[in-house]
Amino acid sequence: MTTPLGQNPGSASSADPQTSSPTVAALSQINTRMSRYRWTICALLFFAAIVNYVDRQVIGILKPTLKTELGFDEIAYSNIVFWFQAAYALGFLFVGRLMDRFGTRVGFSVAVFFWSLAAMAHALATSVMTFSFARFALGIGESGSFPASIKTVAEWFPKKERAFATGIFNAGTNVGAIATPLSVPWIVGHLGWRWAFLLTGMLGFLWLVAWIALYRKPEDHPRVTPAELAHIQSDPPETTKTIPWLRLIPHRQTWAFVVAKFMTDPIWWFYLFWIPGFLHDQYHVAASSITSFGLPLVVIYLSADVGSIGGGWLSSRLIQRGMSLNRARKTAMLVCALCVVPIVFVSQTSNIWMAVALIALAASAHQGWSANVLTMTSDLFPRRAVGSVVGIGGMAGAVGGMLIAKVVGYVLQWTGSYLPIFIIAGCAYLTAWLAVHLLVPRYAPARLESEATA
Repeated sequence: MTTPLGQNPGSASSADPQTSSPTVAALSQINTRMSRYRWTICALLFFAAIVNYVDRQVIGILKPTLKTELGFDEIAYSNIVFWFQAAYALGFLFVGRLMDRFGTRVGFSVAVFFWSLAAMAHALATSVMTFSFARFALGIGESGSFPASIKTVAEWFPKKERAFATGIFNAGTNVGAIATPLSVPWIVGHLGWRWAFLLTGMLGFLWLVAWIALYRKPEDHPRVTPAELAHIQSDPPETTKTIPWLRLIPHRQTWAFVVAKFMTDPIWWFYLFWIPGFLHDQYHVAASSITSFGLPLVVIYLSADVGSIGGGWLSSRLIQRGMSLNRARKTAMLVCALCVVPIVFVSQTSNIWMAVALIALAASAHQGWSANVLTMTSDLFPRRAVGSVVGIGGMAGAVGGMLIAKVVGYVLQWTGSYLPIFIIAGCAYLTAWLAVHLLVPRYAPARLESEATA
């Protein structure tokens, strides 16, 4: 018997070309090499956070201008902030569940489209009532940002990388907070305050184009190699059974996240909406000047950026060095909580740069704290429940923001002193840390799956 072309069946040249070809072997090696597309997704989340915070912080930068041109006092301004927080809380009642149901590609797209329109609508406002309507719409749209981002991290990263990935995308909030004081005073000086809302609101539509073009689930994405997909899915598999929303409420893990958000998110809202006014009132910096007004805010939020990445890196590094998940997360959170305490002295210093340094330390610590608190959800709950849990906690944080808005407004209107607010800020994180430890002393995952099959 002869082979085609008269080749000897036992010769080396008769070997299967599918197994002997150097090209095929090289392609096989490439196929097993791990891609890093998950970090591209993280970059998209980072830029979404920038847009989110630019849109929400514009009004804080414009506070002195609006008080002058439209005659707002502290209570009127607090009412405008209150309605943003109310909508933010209301949105969290359902937006996390919608992200779990429809997925982040669709859900995030709708949220960004809606909040970008709302941000631009501020340019048409002329009174406390119309500003409140615009802020309410903005709050509804922006309530989708963090549930979508945290759910995306849970889908694209294994547990050991999630705190670091969360810290990276959360750092975008500080970049947004830096970009706003650098750009808005210039826009106001050249075009007027209404254009500040219009131009910044357009940024969301640019991000939306990139998101729709680049985002798919990891298992459906052509840029993800089998090796990277295996890495992403390296945690133990989870059941696909639906977890009812009400099943999340009784768990101590849910309440640990809720308490942490309720007690500390309002402090960040205070920084975002009142620190520009504090610098203007306390140190008489000009609101239209990028150097005197913008530069201190840049220092504060640049420091916060470092804290966001550093807080996530710290707990991830402790885990890599052999520390338990429970101890690593809580150690990082405790370090951050302690770093906030010196802010109680801010209002007592007459030097603006000393005040900026203390606020910068506290803002940095908040973002490090936040990176670990947000990661709690993917540590303690299955991926399909993450969006809902983040929504519940985000609602609690927004309710706390509603309360702090009214407290700050009335305290400043009646006393003119920021001291009581800074004392609250300095104590909030240690109290929250203790509450988290008491609620989840062993950091054990919620047993939702066993309930669903019981």
